[in-house]
Amino acid sequence: MDDKHDGRMTKEGIRLHERADFAGMHKAGRLAAIILDEITDHVYPGQTTAEIDRIITEKVMAAGAESATIGYRGYQHASCISVNHVVCHGIPGPKVLKSGDILNIDVTVIVDGWFGDTSRMYVAGELPRKAERLIQVTYDSLMLGIEAARPGNTFGDIGHAIQSYVESQRMSVVRDFCGHGLGRVFHAPPNVLHYGRAGQGPRLEEGMFFTIEPMVNLGRPETKVLGDDWTAVTRDKSLSAQFEHSIGVTADGCEIFTSSPAGRFHPTWA
Repeated sequence: MDDKHDGRMTKEGIRLHERADFAGMHKAGRLAAIILDEITDHVYPGQTTAEIDRIITEKVMAAGAESATIGYRGYQHASCISVNHVVCHGIPGPKVLKSGDILNIDVTVIVDGWFGDTSRMYVAGELPRKAERLIQVTYDSLMLGIEAARPGNTFGDIGHAIQSYVESQRMSVVRDFCGHGLGRVFHAPPNVLHYGRAGQGPRLEEGMFFTIEPMVNLGRPETKVLGDDWTAVTRDKSLSAQFEHSIGVTADGCEIFTSSPAGRFHPTWA
């Protein structure tokens, strides 16, 4: 989809949106977050990832929205569902969840031309202790990255905040995938790395829209993509977790477009 929306650009090709554009992103982000709230009760041992995706597809259609992923580069599902050692881009299918499985569900919707992109972690049945700690560290790293997202800081500050915290917890940050700009397009500059040096990279400016979506592994950071050309897994088969918010930079900080209206963004909400 081409971005024909008028607006200013930085020298790095990053679009600076107008204040009025924030409303469109909040609306799209809210729908994506509501769908992920409502899917919580459908994640349990014995459930299949295909059925979860079917329910998500129905909810997108019922809201009068579009799925950004159906038809994207040949992809045919309304979600990516990544279980245990799958880092990202897991394809829904006949896999049956068992107790103790952790999974990331990633949904992107299009509402009035604006893209709402978010993902969060879920657990089927009882949450194992080591998985609970991984999920908490990943969530905390996302929130630290968001805290660093303010005018005058750099994208390196965001990456450094995430990386330094994760590594202090003896875990690793995936380098092969990153966050991205969005708005009236699914993917646009900048690439938002979840590692880096403080003070490096483009400076953040009011009106930038992008995702922060750290992927954190219990083991080493290396990944590999399976033969389906989508599914990315940890090379050492260690558990992986991810959280994703879409945000917009404001005059003095940022706004999260994809906050959970039901307070279910973290899987231990209950």
